[in-house]
Amino acid sequence: MKVAVLGASGKGGSEITKELVSRGHEVVAIGRNAETLPSGEGITQRPGDASNADELAGLIKGVDAVISAIHFDVPSATLLSAVKKASVDRLLVMGGAASLNNADGVMLYDAEGFPDFLKPIVKPAIDFLDELRKEEGTDWTFLSPAMNIFEGERKGPGSFRLGKDELVVDEKGESNISYADFAIAMVDELENHDHSRSRFTLAY
Repeated sequence: MKVAVLGASGKGGSEITKELVSRGHEVVAIGRNAETLPSGEGITQRPGDASNADELAGLIKGVDAVISAIHFDVPSATLLSAVKKASVDRLLVMGGAASLNNADGVMLYDAEGFPDFLKPIVKPAIDFLDELRKEEGTDWTFLSPAMNIFEGERKGPGSFRLGKDELVVDEKGESNISYADFAIAMVDELENHDHSRSRFTLAY
């Protein structure tokens, strides 16, 4: 497939780009600065501004899917407008963990002990997911990472477990995933299409 990766120079976007190329997909790497975008065989660099729907539509024209790994200062309306203008049917989004529920069914954002200083930082991702859930025209998927996502080794398929709306934790109650293994799950979803118009999550 030909896939546009928004935020391709970031920690998540660069690993997603690497995973896509390793599986033979063609990547259109989009970001503000050409100097920081991934390069190499199978990658086309297209520097641009994802916060401008018309400009973004031009950048993603002709791709089969868009994977967004950008910050949530770009609202869902902008991304959805761009993919519709470009006639792209699928939008996959690298989300956040705060919208997941704990074992008691309480959203982490609302749970006791959730740090107040983080709330304004993570709230835009929660709002983004809420807006996607109202969307009917675009085939979207929102992949929430573990509570702790970090730069680390690629353990590979089978090293992590998937969930839906509840935080996935290990036997110690911890929730961790590397960006490299997050990228595996994202590209698996692109290829297998198991979570159409829904959110899912993962952790070791």
